[in-house]
Amino acid sequence: MAYALYQIIAILLNVLWWIIIVQAIMSWLIAFNVINTHNDIVRSIWIALDRLTEPLYRPIRKFMPDLGGLDLSPMVVLLAIIILQRAILPPLFASLI
Repeated sequence: MAYALYQIIAILLNVLWWIIIVQAIMSWLIAFNVINTHNDIVRSIWIALDRLTEPLYRPIRKFMPDLGGLDLSPMVVLLAIIILQRAILPPLFASLI
């Protein structure tokens, strides 16, 4: 049972990882006018990604200094995911098995 829970958490963290990566790449493409948010599909994807990631970024942005156009909160969340995946979850679930 504990191993199944570990696998579910690992999969969810991997999905979250890719959502953040896709959102970061899409934000660069929008910033450099490669893709346009006037397109309905692009706007829908952007809004969905923003709604998924904004609750994760909001608490981090409260503590991060304002760097103008540079937002480092996705990198902080990605580092937190790496720490969870490699340093916290394996020993935690190893003690349960």
